[in-house]
Amino acid sequence: MATTDLKRAHPGYRARQDRFDLLELPPQRVVAIDGEGDPNASPSYRDALATLFPLAYALKAIGRRDLGVDHVVMPLEGLWDADDLASFTTRRDKAAWRWTMLIAQPDWVDEEQLERARAEVAARGRGPASALARLAVLDEGRCVQTLHVGPYDDEGPVLAELHERVLPSLGLRPDGRHHEVYLGDARRAAPERLRTILRQPVALA
Repeated sequence: MATTDLKRAHPGYRARQDRFDLLELPPQRVVAIDGEGDPNASPSYRDALATLFPLAYALKAIGRRDLGVDHVVMPLEGLWDADDLASFTTRRDKAAWRWTMLIAQPDWVDEEQLERARAEVAARGRGPASALARLAVLDEGRCVQTLHVGPYDDEGPVLAELHERVLPSLGLRPDGRHHEVYLGDARRAAPERLRTILRQPVALA
């Protein structure tokens, strides 16, 4: 049984530190949970993370067992926005943030598979936010992205450079929610070694 690794097939999972790359991304199927507030203090954020990974592994098991397909479980990702962009770039006012946490899925995952995964996760007493999980297609199109290495709270200057220098120099403007791909595990890696793709969908200014 061949194992599909979406990180290799999808160009959005490759980024370089200290470089801002412009790229065109294809649509990507995801399982997502929406919420708002400071991720360090929000019970709903913790519940989202405690649900997404069990669902992702249940979907992987369903594929192997019932469909004869296999895939690498993808990293956690987040879409972030707020009424004031400075909440991200300078003030880092996390209480004002709205978020959608997600994990990318292969194309075979559909509503039926998600319902089966919910049932399997619930039978194990896990997935506190399973009822909130939804299947969606993320279609960001043209994006600019870079790789940030270090603590999440050190992203501010990189984001300020992206919005204040890079995008204007390319004749572009933000056109969608700020997107982060967490390549490291914050529970295990030292903060200075965390690797995060920072992505911004864009349009012509």
